[in-house]
Amino acid sequence: MVKTRLAQSLSVEAVTELYCCLLDDTLALARSLGDVEVAIMCPDSDVDELTRLADNQASVVAQKGEGLAAGLTSVFAHFAGGHRTNALQRRIIAFNSDSPHLPRSVLEDAFETLAAHDVVVGPTHDGGYYLVGAKASHPTLFAGDGMGTSSALERLLARARAIELSVGFADRFYDIDVADDLARLAEELRLAPARAPRTAAWLKEWDSTAH
Repeated sequence: MVKTRLAQSLSVEAVTELYCCLLDDTLALARSLGDVEVAIMCPDSDVDELTRLADNQASVVAQKGEGLAAGLTSVFAHFAGGHRTNALQRRIIAFNSDSPHLPRSVLEDAFETLAAHDVVVGPTHDGGYYLVGAKASHPTLFAGDGMGTSSALERLLARARAIELSVGFADRFYDIDVADDLARLAEELRLAPARAPRTAAWLKEWDSTAH
């Protein structure tokens, strides 16, 4: 059950293959930052499969509860725990598993933004967000509905204001939700395949098959 909106234009098998490529390249992007701990947060039922897919590139942690909001809450509850040395060094960035085309500088800048703000958010063009970071766990930050909708960012910012958190922003970007997003990514990776090599190879084959 990944990238379900792409299932309108791709077979279930193709969507699954694409997602594996996106995940692999996104993990490579995260690891390229160097001195970071990379982990995948997912439902308990997916831990074994994602552990296999991650192939020792990241630890895999079972979230508490169902859905994306629960997953994000679990990220910060898990990594803002007492095993970090102090709050100033504790900077956590959660971002989606389908953004291998995200420039590494955006992630680097997001960590820097957290030095001066409680929260950092990376908005998408459709009213959502592809990235959110914090230095501590704020359980109410993702409470309620609205995840995956055009008001997701607005709701997140309202909750941040309600609990008096300062918010900094990463660059606006796009993620891969629908066929137009995929076509845009294919064109970008055609010109610069090294940004996400496994995804670029899959898209090149997909594009030749589709046409």
